[in-house]
Amino acid sequence: MRRLSIVFCSLAIVFLLLTACVKEKEEASEMGSLENIEGVWEGTIDTPNQPLPIIIEFELDKGKISIPVQGVSNYPLTNVKLNESDVFFSMNIQGQNLTFNGKVEQENITGTFTQQGQAFPFKLLKGSKEEEVEKDRLIEVKVEDGTMSGQLEIPKGEGPFPLMVIIAGSGPTDRNGNSIALPGKNNSLKMLAEELAGNGIATIRYDKRGVGINTSLAGGEEDLRFDQYINDATAWVQFAKSDERFSKVGVIGHSEGSLIGMVASHKADADAFISIAGAGRPIDQILLEQLQAQLPENLLEESTNILEKLKQGEQVKTVSQELQSVFRLSVQPYMISWLQYDPAEQLQKLTGSVLIVNGNLDIQVSVKDAELLHQAKEDSDLLIVDKMNHVLKEAPADREGNIAAYSNPDLPLAEGLIDGIVSFLQAHVK
Repeated sequence: MRRLSIVFCSLAIVFLLLTACVKEKEEASEMGSLENIEGVWEGTIDTPNQPLPIIIEFELDKGKISIPVQGVSNYPLTNVKLNESDVFFSMNIQGQNLTFNGKVEQENITGTFTQQGQAFPFKLLKGSKEEEVEKDRLIEVKVEDGTMSGQLEIPKGEGPFPLMVIIAGSGPTDRNGNSIALPGKNNSLKMLAEELAGNGIATIRYDKRGVGINTSLAGGEEDLRFDQYINDATAWVQFAKSDERFSKVGVIGHSEGSLIGMVASHKADADAFISIAGAGRPIDQILLEQLQAQLPENLLEESTNILEKLKQGEQVKTVSQELQSVFRLSVQPYMISWLQYDPAEQLQKLTGSVLIVNGNLDIQVSVKDAELLHQAKEDSDLLIVDKMNHVLKEAPADREGNIAAYSNPDLPLAEGLIDGIVSFLQAHVK
């Protein structure tokens, strides 16, 4: 477990937070049954600079918390009380008294953590971790720092089948396409895998290191590099290529997973690559475009200078408080490694078949980016899905309705997405 000095305050708070939901039955006449909150909960503590992702697992008589970015895994919880819908937790860490108060509302827990007069809101959603995963569909591969688990979907009938490795997008995103930093679930990648299986195409999808069933692979934020994600994806492609159950092996990368997938496809000589909502420009250009709409001139100029230094491989120790959430020192090594890759250049290296997919209602990655990728790889296929947003769902044109689809697992995938992908794969990966 890595040292807690940098975000100890956040960490301590986290410990309290989740414990509130999880422990022994005390005073049965007053306290509710902990069976009501038994299971895995995922969410964040709203600490300064950025939300702190956490994972809590409650059992009948105990609980544990994981904080991936802090390297904390399965830390035991204590002193949790549940009184009807109210939860309370108190904990003494290195002489500091930490308390948590919250409410349980169906599959949500929200409340406040307090430490030495400082209060931090938190939110938890009933999580997934290993739920819905049948043991015979869990597979493992050796990666840097240990073993990574993934989920295999195989079509019915006789193989061998073509297989696609699905790579999730940015942030603490799991194999199903859900981010523990955001409320609700969309299950976009889970639905994609299931639809492909119904069309004779096998898939492997996996939680990113530090997330869900791969929480144990988390390291300190300052230790994370973009190449680790590339190496993880490469390992999965190589694993699938060595398995006789699969005829050909390709990659599907969503959002940030698109760039990861491009590089991994080249390293592992994949038979096909599909980019979904992938950026067509280096990340510094996209960041500046996003920041331009949010920052005053002086902070935008500072951001430009910081990115120039990072592109040269130099860290910037002095960063304005307003920019800490984007350019804090601990995340700069990751950004430096990320900035070394230009999507257009990486795509040109691929020798297999390529499909570029984007939705025309994606408010995070524009159709312009898909067109840039298509221009960079002239023999690629281009699919623009009408009314599709960033999480692959059909969405309304208004921003509020579009974002609401991010947390609605009942919405089907946008019409035309599966047909387009299946047609491409049937033509190029048999």
